[in-house]
Amino acid sequence: MTALTTADQISDIAFGFMGSKALFAALEADTFSQLSEKGPMSARELANFVPLDADRAETLLTALAGLGLVTVEAGKFANGPAAEMFLVKGAKYDFGDYLRLQVGRQMYGLLDQIDDALMNRLPPEATASYAEWFSDPDEARLYSASQHAGSLGPARQLVKSMDLSGAKTMLDVGGGTGAFAITLCHAVEGLSATIVDFPNVAALGRDYVAEAGLSERISYIEGNALETDWPGGQDLILMSYLFSGVPGETHDRLLAQAYACLNPGGRLLVHDFVVEESRDGPKLAALWQLQHTAFTPRAVSLDKGWLKAALTEKGFDGVSVSEMIPEMTMLAIGQKPG
Repeated sequence: MTALTTADQISDIAFGFMGSKALFAALEADTFSQLSEKGPMSARELANFVPLDADRAETLLTALAGLGLVTVEAGKFANGPAAEMFLVKGAKYDFGDYLRLQVGRQMYGLLDQIDDALMNRLPPEATASYAEWFSDPDEARLYSASQHAGSLGPARQLVKSMDLSGAKTMLDVGGGTGAFAITLCHAVEGLSATIVDFPNVAALGRDYVAEAGLSERISYIEGNALETDWPGGQDLILMSYLFSGVPGETHDRLLAQAYACLNPGGRLLVHDFVVEESRDGPKLAALWQLQHTAFTPRAVSLDKGWLKAALTEKGFDGVSVSEMIPEMTMLAIGQKPG
């Protein structure tokens, strides 16, 4: 990352929250889907289809145009290429609900307590772990629905990036509503999966699994993954977004437990927000780790060098760490000697 040199660059950071809220508001108002369905419209025309009057619609659309999310020509607004591909409901790569629900409604507000989290001043009633958070069925439902949408893309990338043929058993630790397990079971013939997650999450996940027609191949173990026994005999163990959301002192035990539960020749996959060993980026990975600290103060920032060394130290062979979601996540792979 190149060091900043101007006041304008600092302003871009300071005022970035305005763009975030413009995006979330547009998603809440169904703006991008309406523009996609109806075609280019004026603000007054759009107001007929969204819960905004003409003046407010024009203010929002102007902000979206300034951000590059929509285009405007002769007073008619239309989705830009990125909005059309990623923010329209039902689009193949749509992750608008993930942004709207998890990032906009949950994560955004939690960052208000980042100062206290960093300085160890969080009051007892502040959210301090996923376990506390997911004990509330409504919070669990909101987070899980959005995370499911956000995990489908990385799951498809995982299928494309490595040969999983021959794997028969998979353990998804903290696997949520099964976006990865469902995607992998559809792609790998004969693969069955077990997901470990909190009871409120498992209740929701079973519906996703049933809808995918995979109830015979995907099952749940209800409980906190940090405290629950895991089944052995696994060909694959996946930990996606787990390390960044739990206290750093649990990482060593999680890796040892994974090693013990794998078959000889089995592989551990760790997918998470990971920065370069030099710790100068990527920016998005670093910021995501920071926001996790807002409600899990003992979470630690993961870097590529540490992750590779940690897997190697636990006995995994052929350890690799490579980019998964550009500028945001990495995938570490280690194999138990066979």
